[in-house]
Amino acid sequence: MKHLTAIVRKSLFLGIFTVLMVVCGFTQDSSLVVYQFDIKEEIAPPVWHKTKKAFLEARELKSDLILIHLNTYGGLLDAADSIRTSILNSQIPVWIFIDNNAASAGALISIACDSIYMRSGANIGAATVVDQTGKPLPDKYQSYMRSMMRSTAEATGRNPDIAQAMVDPRIFIEGINDTGNVLTFTASEALKHKFCNGIAESIPGIFELAKVKNYTVIEQHLTVTDRIIRFLINPLVSGILIMIIIGGIYFELQAPGIGFPLAASVTAALLYFAPLYIEGLAEHWEIIIFIVGLVLLGIEIFIVPGFGVPGITGIVLVVAGLTLSMTRNEGFDFSQVHLTGLIRSFFIVVTAAFCSILLSFYFGKKILTTTTFGHLALNSVQNRDEGFSTSYKAYKDMLGKTGTAFTILRPAGKIKIGEDIYDATAETGYIEKGTPVKVCGYQTSQLIVKKL
Repeated sequence: MKHLTAIVRKSLFLGIFTVLMVVCGFTQDSSLVVYQFDIKEEIAPPVWHKTKKAFLEARELKSDLILIHLNTYGGLLDAADSIRTSILNSQIPVWIFIDNNAASAGALISIACDSIYMRSGANIGAATVVDQTGKPLPDKYQSYMRSMMRSTAEATGRNPDIAQAMVDPRIFIEGINDTGNVLTFTASEALKHKFCNGIAESIPGIFELAKVKNYTVIEQHLTVTDRIIRFLINPLVSGILIMIIIGGIYFELQAPGIGFPLAASVTAALLYFAPLYIEGLAEHWEIIIFIVGLVLLGIEIFIVPGFGVPGITGIVLVVAGLTLSMTRNEGFDFSQVHLTGLIRSFFIVVTAAFCSILLSFYFGKKILTTTTFGHLALNSVQNRDEGFSTSYKAYKDMLGKTGTAFTILRPAGKIKIGEDIYDATAETGYIEKGTPVKVCGYQTSQLIVKKL
């Protein structure tokens, strides 16, 4: 109802405005203020960022019209739906000029606009939902896309059957298409069936068709900050940052202490979350569960032996934090989150993590064994027969003596013999604090003990 009310208001305004232009014409000092921005790339989060900025600036400039110059083969459904919603809710009329292609997600965006203009030779349609390889997804995804196309066409006064035929090849419309083929219109076909308001070869040609003589076009200009944010929220870049986060943690664990790997990991995490937070995607609680996940993994690695609940929970929270930060949920409300978008985000995170682990193992081995980087690791051996030894006589004298576990041994810890405390390792299993123990061996500056 909200969308419909906005459309009625826009249509009424546009109708009255057009009548006044035709009947009275513009005076010499009267000019239509047009805000123009381009969508000439894959529909993805960077395009949504550009669209939000465009609509905000158009309102601030008190523009009379927003014009989208479009040429795209489609892209991500969640980003396209966000753009579609912004167009439907806009108080400012929105026109679109299809320069060449308005396929898939581009078709959804186009039919959300108040007026569609196309260049001769341009196409609109082919909105079937596909996976990364171009293979159509199961019908539950197609059903949602059909519904979205149909409702959008209804809201803008276009034929909803034609709109959903652009998604489903099973839909037959007499005189328009055959079953078995997804519907795609040429410019002339779109004009004939009212999916196009006119055919023009340029933007000035659009205003000639609309009989607008006096107009001022304000083009969108992206700042350096905008370009950086657009770059960082690109799904490919997000995947690379995830690889650096995980790879940095892995290498830091191989070389304890705060060094370059940890710095790289922290920097990558900031670059990953900061633009998503600015864009309103990543929320506080999603960043927090990512950090909690890292803490649990640290507990599993450094405190709790083996691999159990902390480790598994940590992995789940890390993946959840990274995945949810790329989705468009509002707090804990996921009703507006598209399943395809959620699956895509999860796929990016898991794939990046898997690749990072493989590459970390591969390059870790290469770096530590190659002669080129040989100075990074100590490979020399200090043999006992050459006079090197870490054994102390006091430790050797402890063989056969008894004491108590000063701390819990799992398996490493400390024991107390008399008034002295020694580093020790349990021969097998765990030894609780206060348990009587006996020294049965000595190795690498630690006593080997067993329960009495």
